[in-house]
Amino acid sequence: MGEKIKFLNTMIDNLTMDEALDEIKKLAAGKEKNYVVTPNVDHIVKLERLPRFRQAYQEASLVLADGKPLIWISRLMGRPIREKISGSDLFPLVCQMAAREGFRMFFLGAAPGVAQKASDRLMKEYPGLRVCGTCSPPLGFEKDQKEIQKIVREVRAAKADILILALGTPKQELFIWKYREALGVPVSIAAGASIDFAAGVVKRAPVWMQRWGLEWLFRLMQEPGRLARRYLIDDPQILWIMFRYWKDKTRSRYKGD
Repeated sequence: MGEKIKFLNTMIDNLTMDEALDEIKKLAAGKEKNYVVTPNVDHIVKLERLPRFRQAYQEASLVLADGKPLIWISRLMGRPIREKISGSDLFPLVCQMAAREGFRMFFLGAAPGVAQKASDRLMKEYPGLRVCGTCSPPLGFEKDQKEIQKIVREVRAAKADILILALGTPKQELFIWKYREALGVPVSIAAGASIDFAAGVVKRAPVWMQRWGLEWLFRLMQEPGRLARRYLIDDPQILWIMFRYWKDKTRSRYKGD
């Protein structure tokens, strides 16, 4: 596995996309119960105030930087992250790899019918891909133990090698952190809106906006009511977090630590 680097309030696996895919392939072929998280600006802000979310991050097998702003910040902090590995880019490549290697996949999340639609489209795009199950949990399922156990039984019975979660943050990370052993899947990937994008129910930002770190603006224009607080009030706190860690780093250098 590649180098782990300290980035603000978490550790990042400083990998390229190809290296990340190789690591996921190894995890999927193993017997341990691993999971992958893909931090973006919103995650970094949440890590500051959610202790259980921090613990879920600390126990993740792979932490892959999702978002151009994190790349830019890492360069300013003097520890450059090599490549942006967003869940939305990673997901179809994992499907392609799974089709080639014969891994079974399960999609958990998104609105009713969306995961199945994504499955149908991806199996056409990647011949040989085996999606052994899909599930769209009802709203608030994480507070209902009967519903949780029903989902766990369904995923476990499917005998998947790779589980894709699209439940929203921090719900998806907390769910897989807490239930990974019960689910029995070798590797689970918290992939956010990736299933929506794959199903075609949500349009992804144009490539030029992705390149310039403007995906957030495109999504805000699509869903202003749901995302305005996140992008306009919560996420700008990254500037304060960045300043605080930069100040701590500067102080340590001054003291000779």
